[in-house]
Amino acid sequence: MNIRSLVRGDGVVIGAALLLFIASFLDVVTAGGFGSNAWDNLGLAMSMYLGGVIGAALIVVSRSSAQPRKILGLDLRQFGIAFTVFAAWTALWTIIDFDGGAGVSRGAGLVLGFIATLVLVFGAVGTPLLPALQGPLVPAPKPQAQQYGPVGAGYGYPGGGQAPYGAQGPAYGTPAPGTPAPEFAAFWFAVPVARPLYGEDGSPSPIAELAPGTWYLAVEQRGAGLVAQTQDGRRGVLQDTTGIQRG
Repeated sequence: MNIRSLVRGDGVVIGAALLLFIASFLDVVTAGGFGSNAWDNLGLAMSMYLGGVIGAALIVVSRSSAQPRKILGLDLRQFGIAFTVFAAWTALWTIIDFDGGAGVSRGAGLVLGFIATLVLVFGAVGTPLLPALQGPLVPAPKPQAQQYGPVGAGYGYPGGGQAPYGAQGPAYGTPAPGTPAPEFAAFWFAVPVARPLYGEDGSPSPIAELAPGTWYLAVEQRGAGLVAQTQDGRRGVLQDTTGIQRG
């Protein structure tokens, strides 16, 4: 998992899932000084507690994947959100419909679990909608002024040792295939939110997704976009360059 691809909203989801898991071991029902936790009621444990944790896991895995993952045509994140909403729905009606009789009361595990599911849904549903939750969970470290140089037909990442950082390509009359034009100075950048990278051939389908918190190398200007190189050497066009952070 690439933790630098996670955003603040994912941090909320992870924290809420951890709280929900802890709550499953606390008393859901108490009576006469004794209590039982969620694992004494398998239906409640699987639908509310474990369901919420599974939803959080699907959301985090979806975010950290370089390529979108789908199940039955639906994005993995959509499945995760559905799990979290179902967990919160179960928690809501469980706590409303609670009727344990005389001397029986709601336990801390039920109350804390309900709160955790609400926070979980807030993080899952709110992240795409609230800019405050879309910032990187772990800020990207500033790239050092190292050297990079031609690797095969294109530019690689720091350590090439043939041209200083920020320099242009080889001083030939005609740029080598795959290298930046002489007037373009390559630079490192990070995206504020996850953005698709499209093929240089103009294909409408993304070839990769650039994740916030990770530095990428811009090697060429392509209209209003940039030709960027990913960590595994793939190149593509970043069409939306608004708000990018230059290294």
